[in-house]
Amino acid sequence: MRTPKACNLPADDLSDSAQDTSGHHAPQPCTVDDSFEHPSVSPDDDTPRHEILQQAAEWFAILNDDRANASAHTGFTQWLAQHPAHQEAWQQVEQISECFHHAQQHAGAEVIEKTRQQAHHKRISRRRIIQKTGLLSVLAWLTWRYTPLAEYTGDYRHTLLADHATAKGSTREVALLDGGQLWLNTASAVNIDYQPSVRHIALLSGEILIQTARDTQQRPFVVSTNQGRLRALGTRFSVQQTREHTTLAVYRGAVEITTTRHKTATIEAGQQVVFTEHTIAPVHLAERAREAWAQGLIVADNISLAQLMAQLQRYQYGYIGVDPSIATIKVMGVYPLNNLEQTLAMLEAALPIHINKRLPWWVTLEPAL
Repeated sequence: MRTPKACNLPADDLSDSAQDTSGHHAPQPCTVDDSFEHPSVSPDDDTPRHEILQQAAEWFAILNDDRANASAHTGFTQWLAQHPAHQEAWQQVEQISECFHHAQQHAGAEVIEKTRQQAHHKRISRRRIIQKTGLLSVLAWLTWRYTPLAEYTGDYRHTLLADHATAKGSTREVALLDGGQLWLNTASAVNIDYQPSVRHIALLSGEILIQTARDTQQRPFVVSTNQGRLRALGTRFSVQQTREHTTLAVYRGAVEITTTRHKTATIEAGQQVVFTEHTIAPVHLAERAREAWAQGLIVADNISLAQLMAQLQRYQYGYIGVDPSIATIKVMGVYPLNNLEQTLAMLEAALPIHINKRLPWWVTLEPAL
């Protein structure tokens, strides 16, 4: 069988001012190949991607059952050879399984975490950990370099050395030196740099919510992403960064955008916008639900079931699938972010759906029986 793709290394912050809502240190989010989300080929018009994934999950459950016999293995081999899409689906199931169990076991995390703790207790800047922690750093590097983790940890270094970071499924509140507040969403990392002339937050990955405070030194408050810089004008706002774009939602005050290609715009309270290095998209109404995660909640305001599950997926190591026949059902309500079982039970009680849990880490929402 194929060797599964590995999970990222841990990146829990140890700052005295940071509180992790999960209550413990967890590994960083798993890097799962999502190329099968939109395959270029399909076995036939009657076998969509969703069904193939479910077949792969069923085979995984069968083969991991102690009662699996030679006939089961032969059947699986035949299914796998039928089409490349079957192989792609099987690879994705293996990846998710590996990442889920890695998250449970915290495999490979101990050395890295010890390095971070030593740096914290000695008051050493994380940006100098590699130079200052000697043997522990060498051990951490060896742990990373000579395991399958190395290929899929492109953000490893900056995440490890970030001032504050969260693992997948965790959120965190950070008290800023000027009295402001910053919240990190799942799988997020920031650097904070307060200088005599500027208060600077570098969003390295993920999403943050910020409540600025009046600064006695009247320094500008700036957030930078890969796509540009945001200057806050006495405000509360959220920023989410992906590889392709930044999403800004302003809830109070205003924020000035300057992209890396010098496009500019001012976004007022109640507005939301997406921008890239080159362009700033049209402004539309801010989604108040975008700040609910800071209270451990997810707000569904007439969104589709598929959209709700996509949001919940950001907090889970396992797989959550939705049968296409129910994907467009509209959902209203407030649900807990960190209790998937409760959220799914609430949805099953309110909607014509059935929750099928094939494996501990593989859940599918299907039409009610």
